[in-house]
Amino acid sequence: MIRFEAVGKRYPGGGEALATLDLDIAAGEFVFLTGPSGAGKSTLLKLVALIERPSRGQVIVNGQNTRKVARRRIPQFRRGLGMVFQDHKLLADRSVFENVALPLLIAGYAERDINRRVRAALDLVGLADKAPRLPLTLSTGEQQRVGIARAVVSKPPLLIADEPTGNLDPALSLEIMRLFERFNELGVTLLIATHDIDLVTQLGHRRVELVSGQLVGDTGLGHGRA
Repeated sequence: MIRFEAVGKRYPGGGEALATLDLDIAAGEFVFLTGPSGAGKSTLLKLVALIERPSRGQVIVNGQNTRKVARRRIPQFRRGLGMVFQDHKLLADRSVFENVALPLLIAGYAERDINRRVRAALDLVGLADKAPRLPLTLSTGEQQRVGIARAVVSKPPLLIADEPTGNLDPALSLEIMRLFERFNELGVTLLIATHDIDLVTQLGHRRVELVSGQLVGDTGLGHGRA
């Protein structure tokens, strides 16, 4: 599902964000990405989502070498994955329904399909009754669940998340992670960057640790699927 082969990433005028990284994540895995601030977690996710390209090495996602994806093909490439952010990135002037529907509108889905998929996604995250509301009328935890519904509404095989529980208390953080586990049980591959080591330990999924752009720990080594 995701493969990094001797990947390095250097930003102009800066140091190495990632250095000679090798990593394999199989379809159906649930993987936590951990490490201190500046370790390279967000850079790694950006490479997976083709927000950035590697300076060297290869990144393979869903069987596609990101180096070979033309700029005009990037939107199509991103339809194969969902992205969840710490700050939700919801449109304040659009309803919950409209926020979740946005990826489908961009992809050109028919109105009937949009209505069906959005309602199914909101039902999955427990917000079916919030569809007409504006995001600012919801709690922080509910806003994050809207962001998750938007990420999964097109049923992508891969979901990546950057500190999705960073603004939530421990109880809400666990609730969000249990929601991710539900998607994983449905066959979605999960890659989640987080600082919350207690939560990572509690849930017990594979943990990949970065420090200064280098892989320093991987509980899946020798046990994961290729």
